[in-house]
Amino acid sequence: MDLDPDLAALRPLGGFFELRTGGAAAGPLPTLAQAYADASPDVCGNPLVSRVRKVVDALHAPESRVAASVAHQGLAARLWSVALGCAVLYGRLPDLDARLLHWDADGSAPDDLWLSDVRPLPGDASTVADVVLHGHLEPLSAALRVHHRLAPGLLRGNAASALAGAARELDRWARRHGRTDLAARARYLAAELLGHPLLAGSGTLTGTAFRRRSCCLYYRVPGGGVCGDCCFPRPPRSSPRASSG
Repeated sequence: MDLDPDLAALRPLGGFFELRTGGAAAGPLPTLAQAYADASPDVCGNPLVSRVRKVVDALHAPESRVAASVAHQGLAARLWSVALGCAVLYGRLPDLDARLLHWDADGSAPDDLWLSDVRPLPGDASTVADVVLHGHLEPLSAALRVHHRLAPGLLRGNAASALAGAARELDRWARRHGRTDLAARARYLAAELLGHPLLAGSGTLTGTAFRRRSCCLYYRVPGGGVCGDCCFPRPPRSSPRASSG
C-alpha cells in the first residue's frame, strides 16, 4: 500500500500512532531538529527544555533527571509508534527527518507532532533504525545528557521499552482485527530492531513481552512504582544513582 498524504491508515490505531501532516499547520511550531540543537535550560523557548519542565510540574518529580527520563521515553514511544505503524500497515514509512517533524512540546498525541512533507521510504528494519534511532533518539539522548544525569544504559532501556511497547500495541490491534500477518510483521520488526547495536543488550524480548535491564526512574515520582517491564520487581530503597544504569 502506498503512503497516503495524511497517513489515514494510522488513525484506527489510536492517537499515539497518528501523525498530523501538512506544512501550513506545522509552520509555527519548532522542529525537533531545533529542540535537539540546544537543550540548555538557559535557552528560552527550547521545546525540549519546556517539555522536561512540564513533566516536572505534572508528576511533581523530585529532580529534573526523573522528568527528563520520562520525557525521553514518551517522545521515543511516539516516534517508534508512527514509524512501526507505517512500516507494518503500509510496508513503507515517511521520512521523519527532524527538520521536517514539528513538535508542540505542550501538546498531547496526536496533536504534538506534525510532519511538513510526506516523503516515502522503505519499511524495512534498517530504514526504521536509521529514521528513529539515528535520526532522533541519538541526538535526543545527547541533548538530554548534557544537562541531566542520565546514564546511557537508562536511555537505551527507555528506547527499547518504547519500541517493545509500540510493537505490542500493534500486535494486539492486528490480532483483534484478524490480521495475523500484520501481527507477525510487528513482532519481526521489533525483534530485528532490538538486535541493533544501539539497543542490543538493553533487555529480553519473549514473544511480545519485554523485560528491560535498566530502570527509567519512574519509581521516584511521588506515588509511582515500577513499570511492567522494569528490571526491579519492586521499587528499590537504595540510592537513586544505583538504578540509573
